[in-house]
Amino acid sequence: MPHFSAAMGRLLRPVRWCLWRAMPLTPLALPVLLLPAPTAVAQQNTITISGTVRDAAGQPVELVGVGVEGQAGGTATDSQGRFTLRVPRTGRSAVLVVRGLRFKPLRVPLTLNQDQPELRLTLQGDTRALSNVTVRARTDEANTSEQVSMIKLDPRTAKVLPSPFGDFNAILKTLPGVSSTNELTSTYSVRGGNYDENLVYVNGIEIYRPFLVTAAQQEGLSFINPDLVNKVEFSTGGWQPQFGDKLSSVLNVQYKQPTKFAASGTASLVGGAAHAEATSPNKRLSYLAGIRYKNATYVLRSLKQQQGGYNPTFYDGQAYINANLGPQDNPERTSLGLLTTFSHNDYRFTPETGQSTFSTATNQFTRLFIAYQGRERMQYDMYQGGLNLKHNFSSKFQTELLGGLVYSRELEYRDVEAAYSLADINRDPSQPDFNLPVRQRDVGSRFDHSRNTLTARIATVEARARWTPSARNVVRFGVKSGRERIEDTLNEYSFADSADYVPDGRRTRQVSDLDLSSTRTQGYAQHTIELDSARTLTYGVRAHYWSTNQQVVVSPRVQYSFVPRKHPNHSYKVATGLYYQPPFYRELRDQQGTRATPGSPLLIQASLNPELRAQRSLHLIVGNEIRFEQWGRPFRFTGEAYLKYLTDVVPYDIDNVRLRYFAKNNANAYVAGFDARLGGEFVNGAESWFSLGVLTTRENIDGDSITRYNADGAMVGRDAKGYIRRPQDQRVNLGIFFQDHLPDNPSVRGYVNLVFGTGLPFSPPGLPELRGTSALTRSYKRADLGFSKVIALNNQPDRPAGKLESLWIGLEILNVLGANNVGGYSYIQDLNGRTYSVPNYLSQRVVNLRVIGRF
Repeated sequence: MPHFSAAMGRLLRPVRWCLWRAMPLTPLALPVLLLPAPTAVAQQNTITISGTVRDAAGQPVELVGVGVEGQAGGTATDSQGRFTLRVPRTGRSAVLVVRGLRFKPLRVPLTLNQDQPELRLTLQGDTRALSNVTVRARTDEANTSEQVSMIKLDPRTAKVLPSPFGDFNAILKTLPGVSSTNELTSTYSVRGGNYDENLVYVNGIEIYRPFLVTAAQQEGLSFINPDLVNKVEFSTGGWQPQFGDKLSSVLNVQYKQPTKFAASGTASLVGGAAHAEATSPNKRLSYLAGIRYKNATYVLRSLKQQQGGYNPTFYDGQAYINANLGPQDNPERTSLGLLTTFSHNDYRFTPETGQSTFSTATNQFTRLFIAYQGRERMQYDMYQGGLNLKHNFSSKFQTELLGGLVYSRELEYRDVEAAYSLADINRDPSQPDFNLPVRQRDVGSRFDHSRNTLTARIATVEARARWTPSARNVVRFGVKSGRERIEDTLNEYSFADSADYVPDGRRTRQVSDLDLSSTRTQGYAQHTIELDSARTLTYGVRAHYWSTNQQVVVSPRVQYSFVPRKHPNHSYKVATGLYYQPPFYRELRDQQGTRATPGSPLLIQASLNPELRAQRSLHLIVGNEIRFEQWGRPFRFTGEAYLKYLTDVVPYDIDNVRLRYFAKNNANAYVAGFDARLGGEFVNGAESWFSLGVLTTRENIDGDSITRYNADGAMVGRDAKGYIRRPQDQRVNLGIFFQDHLPDNPSVRGYVNLVFGTGLPFSPPGLPELRGTSALTRSYKRADLGFSKVIALNNQPDRPAGKLESLWIGLEILNVLGANNVGGYSYIQDLNGRTYSVPNYLSQRVVNLRVIGRF
C-alpha cells in the first residue's frame, strides 16, 4: 500500500504545476495537488504544523498529502512519513486534512494561533480502488522506472525479511538475476559475475570490502546499515555513465536526512543494533548515527561438519552529519555532509572434531572423521570516511565536491593440525549396524600454518555537476582521481602425511612481500533528454586511466525507453554499452608454483602482473514493464533479456568466498539469460514479489585442453576444451518474498523468504583438465519463515521526544526445510592416492527471536 502511494505520487508530479493555475486547492483536489507552495506571508505571520503519518501496522507512509482545508498549498510526507507545513496565523479554528491513495481521509481539528506540537497520525486502509486512471510523469531525479535493469527497493523490508543475521544484502538475494548459495555471506553474484564485479555507493561515496576473507563464517555484516537508509536503487546491468567501472551491478544507497528526533533499538539471538537521528532547532544541522553488533556463534554451532569453540564477533559504527550552510532564506543552497564509519571483525575458532558423510562414485557412502588441534584467528578492521559539499548555483546548475578515505588492516593467523580417517557406512536397513561405520581406515593428517597480513590505503577526490538547461534536458558530468597503496605479506605452508611419513611432494610453501602504489583517474558525461512525454533517451561516455598498466579505457553507454500511446501501462526499454573493469589488487596477484626437482616441495611465489588489462563486457539488454491492477490492487511485472560478451577476461576459481584469479587476460566469455519479477499487493496492504532468473555463462581459455586416451590408457593426443562453464554458471535462480497479515489486524504479520538455485560447477584443485567440465554442487534451497507483532505504546501527539513509541516483536524459523546445503568442498587423499570431495554443509534449522523498539 505505501509503495503504490509512492509510485502514484511520483507519476503525478509533473501534472501538478498545470493544475495549480487551473483550479484552487480544495479538499477534493488535495490528493493530486500535493506540491509545496511558496508563501508570501512573512515569517512572523505563519505557524508550523509538523508530524508523522503511519499506517495501521505502525509503518511510515510516504507521499501522503497534508493540507489545511480551504487554504491553498500543501505538502507531502517523506520516506519516513514526516511532514512540515507552514500556514498563515489566523487565530481561527481549521481542519488539517490528510489524504493518501488506498487510505481513508483523516481530518484533524486545529487552532491556527501558534506552532502546533508534533502530530502522530495514523491512517486506516481503504479497500476502494481507482479504476481507468493512468497518469505518467518523470521527476527531475531520473525515475528508476525509466532506467534499464534498475529496481527501487523499500529499505524497511530489509528490517523484517527473515534471515540469519538481518543483513541488508539478504533482500538483494531475492531479486531477479541475483544469486547467493551461502546464507552466511553478504556477497552476491549478479548475472553470472562474481562479487568483485559489484559497485556499492553510499551518498555518492564508493564503498570497499575486506580483501583477505576466505570463508563465509569469517564475515561480518555488509556495509549498509538498514536503520540509516532512505532510498535504495539496484541495477543489474546497462547502467548509466554516472556510475563506475564494474561488470555486473550497481547498488546506490542514500542515507536519511533527519527532520526530527527518532531512534530505534534491535536485539536478537545473534546480535543487536541501535540508531539515533535528530536535527537542530533551526534545521541547519542534522545527524544520523548507528551501531551494530553480530555474534554468529548461535548459527555456526548448527554446522554439521565442524565442531569446536567459535568466537566470531563483529561490530561497526556509522555516522552521517549534514550541515546546511546557505543564507537564511535558502539554507539548503549549500550543504556539507560527513560520512564516517568503522568496522571490526574478529573471527576466532578452535576446531575440535569434524564429521561428514558423503557418497562416492561407486555409490558407497563414506564417513569422514576428523580430530583437530590448534586454532584460527582472522581479524579485519576497516575505516572509511567521506565529505560531500553541495552547492546550488541556481535551480538549473548544481555541483558536488566529494572526498573519501579508506584504511583497511587485515590479518590471518592459523596453526591447525587435522588427523582424519575414513570408514564405509552400512546402508542396509535390515542389518543391526545400519548407518554405522564399517571397515574404518586411517588416512593421515594435514597441518596448515599462516601468518598473512594486508594493509590498504585509498584516497579519492571527485567533482560532479548537474545542469538542467530546460525541462526536458538533464546533463551530468564529473571527474574523479584517487591514490591507492596496498601492502601484502603472505607467509604460509602446509603438508600432508600418511602413516607418519611426509613425502616432499606433499609439502607446500607460499611466500610473498608485495607493495603496490597506483593512481586512478576517471571521468564521465551524460545527457538525458525527454524526446516527448513517452520517450526518454540517455547517452554518454565514461573514461578510466590506471597508472599501473597505463591503460585508458572509454565506455560509451546508451539507454532508451518508450511508452506506447495505445498501451500507457506498458513501457519498453533497451540499453547497450561497453563496460570495463580495470583490475584492482586481487586480480593482479599471480601465484606460480615451482618444484626444484620432481617430488620436491612445491614453492608458490606470489607476484603481481602489472600488465594485466581491464576486462571488457558488451551489454545488450531489452526489457518490458507492465503495470496492472488485480483484485483492485496494483501489480508490476518486469521482464528483461540480456546478452553480455566479455573479452580480456581474467579467469578465476572460487574456494568458499575466496576468489583465486589467474592474473592473465587469456579468456573470452559470454552470459545470456532472462530475468522476470512480479511484485504487488497479493495481500492488501503488503507488498510481495516473485523473481526468476535463467542464464548460462561460459568461457574459452586460451591453451586450455583435454587429454585423450586410448582403450589401453595410453595418451594419444590433446583437444582444445572450447567454451566451458564458468564458476557462477547457475542456470536457474528463484527468489520469493511474501508477506501476509491478519485480515482485521494488520499489526500481526507473516513473512516467507525463499531462495532456490541450481548447482554450480566445481573440480578438485590441481586438476585443471576437469575445470568447468566436472560435477555440479547440489542445488541450493532455503526457506525462512517469520512472524511479527507491532505493539503501539504511545502515539499521542504530545508524546515527549525519546519516549518509546512502538515495539516490533518477531519470531523467525530459519532453514525451516532443514535442507543440507553445501557451501563448498574439501579434498583429501587416501593411501592409494584416490581423491575424495568432502562436502562442507551450511547452517541447519535454527530459531531466532528479534525485538525492535522505536522511539
